[in-house]
This record gives sequence, C-alpha cells and structure tokens, in this order.
Amino acid sequence: MSHPDPLDADRVWLRVTHLHGRLSAAITRRLREIDLSLPQCDVLATLTQQEGVNQQELAERLHVTKGNISGLIDRMTAAGLVERRATERNKRAYAIYLTNEGRKQARRGAAAQTAVVVETLGRLSPAQLAQMDQSLLAASRILRGEETGAGPDA
Repeated sequence: MSHPDPLDADRVWLRVTHLHGRLSAAITRRLREIDLSLPQCDVLATLTQQEGVNQQELAERLHVTKGNISGLIDRMTAAGLVERRATERNKRAYAIYLTNEGRKQARRGAAAQTAVVVETLGRLSPAQLAQMDQSLLAASRILRGEETGAGPDA
C-alpha cells in the first residue's frame, strides 16, 4: 500500500477541519432558531440514548470536563430540559434525566441537525458519500490501531 505525500495528508486534514467547523457553525445557527445550543443538543442526544447517567459519565461521553458539564446541566435544569434525581444507591449522588420538554427539544434538535446534513452532505452523489464514508472509516481504523496493528504513536 503506497502512502500519500505528507503535504497531501495535511491538505486533506485542513479540509476535514474546515468542513467540521462549517457544519458545526451551520448546525449552531439552526439550533439557535429553536433556542438550543450545540452543547445542549449534545447532552439531549446523549440522554436520549441512555438516561440516568451521572455528570461524570455524561462528561466522559461528551469528551468534556466534569466542570463544563456541571454548569451546562445547571442551565438545562433551570430551562426545564433535564432533571437531577438522587440515585438509589447513594442519595448524595445524582443521575440526569430528560424532562418531557427535554425530549421534545431533543427531537427538534435532531431534526435541525439532520436538515443541515441533508442540505449539505446530502447534495453529494451516492458514490461520493460512499467514498467519503470509506475514507473516514479507514482513518478511524488507523487511529484505533486496527489497520496497522499499532496505535498512532507506534
């Protein structure tokens, strides 16, 4: 397998980061229309998959610090999107759950994100999407060490 010129790989990396930034900005604008921030939407989407996690678990899933998630959960609780409930095992520990309003906003947020993706990436041909998907999966496998048998630092 031949390896691309490092300058070509750098160019692709810059394009990936620019694409991510532009998509994130477009999604952020769309979410603002429904009074959600991107971090709030991420929390709602994560809780849609599994409620009842503590703040530490939520922070780990979202790849943010516990301090970041704490303030965000405070604001989301005040907005009526999530609630903290004492856990059965430890009454001083709290698990995070969606409220009915949080469930509604999670659906609206997911629809807003999907709309942006359809309006952008959805305009690519099926062949272009398949090629992009395969390339991104291959890069992910390399980063996980599955492609070469070693991690990225090897």
